[in-house]
Formats: sequence, structure tokens, C-alpha cells
Amino acid sequence: MTDQLKGGSAQEERSEREALRLTFGRDAERYDRMRPSYPARLFDDLAELACIGPSCRVLEIGVGTGQATLALAERGCQVVGVELSPRLAAVARRNLNAFPNVRIAAGAFEDWTLPNEPFDTVLSATAFHWIDPEVRVGKAADALRPGGALATIDTHHVAGGSEEFFAEVQDCYERWDPATEAGLRLPTVASIPSNSEEIDQTGRFEPAVVRRHEREIGYSTTEYRDLLLTYSGHIVMEPAAREGLLSCIQRLMDSRYGGRITKRYLIELRVTNKGR
Repeated sequence: MTDQLKGGSAQEERSEREALRLTFGRDAERYDRMRPSYPARLFDDLAELACIGPSCRVLEIGVGTGQATLALAERGCQVVGVELSPRLAAVARRNLNAFPNVRIAAGAFEDWTLPNEPFDTVLSATAFHWIDPEVRVGKAADALRPGGALATIDTHHVAGGSEEFFAEVQDCYERWDPATEAGLRLPTVASIPSNSEEIDQTGRFEPAVVRRHEREIGYSTTEYRDLLLTYSGHIVMEPAAREGLLSCIQRLMDSRYGGRITKRYLIELRVTNKGR
């Protein structure tokens, strides 16, 4: 269980999305501490495919606490960030205080008024799927100049790292979260499709270019517990069930894995240009 919507009718998905996306700001300091940054080489790709650098106007949707924003600021971009959670936005402002070229606005992107001057690049890092699907692509296009780039980053939890742990830990989820699919396993990188259908079907963008990067991060038992408490699905669990799940995971890590595991991530960058 991570930050994925479970699906259902359009109304059910909308309600679930609205509820889950509000959870991330409950503990902004933990989110800032535990959510990983993005690989530097991903921003090298982004600079190759979009306007990322001095004089480039960038709109970032879903700033969080600045995990991607810092790299944009360091490259000299003029960044306007929009973050739903006032608490996350406050931490992002603190983290980016040294960069006068960054401005963070708190509020929902769906309700945010676009400025008159268009942007060269719109970026959303592990946040685009939380935006209303009836709004996100069209409003992003409206924010861009002709030829400007829409860049989205998706983070996937994939097979690798401490593979035996991630197979065994499903027993904890099946015990404490009845909605867990029996025998669920992390997907391989090869099994994850690169899908830009939502953007393609609008007719407002050119075909997307996709770049993929893999990375592994090690976590102690305490660190992994903290990380899980930044995932929306864990945050919204009933307290007793959540504590039972976390205790089960802790016992497994400490008893069989020496109190440390490694998690593999796939970070996918998708860039497409607005038609001229």
C-alpha cells in the first residue's frame, strides 16, 4: 500500500482522491524528512527536453516541501509553485528561502488563477495524478506558451532491493488491511507501461518523450516506519490497524533483516510539448 487510488466509479474516485490528497500535510516535517529527492540525472534529462535554466519560467504543481523545486531553483529557473497543503507550502518556503527566484502559493491548482504571462515549462513531480483529471491537462496547457513543455514525474515502487522482505511483508498487510490483494507482489520495471494516453487524447500536445531512472535507498526500521507514515493509504488507516501493521513490519525487519532493508524505485520522467 502506497499512494495509489483504488478505483471505482468516477464519483468514488473523486471522493477518494480528495480525501487522500489532504493527508500529506498532517505531518509536514516527517514528509520533508522522509520523502526522497530526485536523481540529478533526471534534471539533466529535463534540461535537455524542456526550458530549465536561467530565464526559464517554470510552474510546479504539487511542490510538497520542495523535493524537486530545489533542483529547479539551483539551475536558476524562475519558479512559481502551487501546493495544496499550507503546512507543506510553509516548509517548502523555509527550505527555499535562499532563492528569491522561487515563489510558493498555497492552494488547490484547480482553483488557482493562472497569471497573464505564460510559462515555459509546467512540472509536476509525483503529484499530477492527485489533480482532478477533468482539469489537470487542460489547465497545464493553458499555463504554457506555444511550444512549452509539460513534464510529469511518476515514482513507482518496483521489485528489487530486499526482495524477500517485500514478499514476506505482504502477510502483515493481509492481516491488518483486509482490502490488500492476496499474494500481491511489487511489479518489475519491465511490466510498468509508459502511458501518455490522457495527454495525447487532448490533441494539445506532441508525442511524449520518456526517460527512466532506477535507484535504491536503504532504510533502518525507524526510518522505514517514518516513510510509511508519509503514504496516504497508511495515514488514513484506523489507528489500531495502522499500529498493528507497523509493529508487524518492525518485528519482521528486526528479526529477519537485521533492522535494515533496501527499497528500489523507478522514477519516470515524461515530457511533451504544447502544439504551436
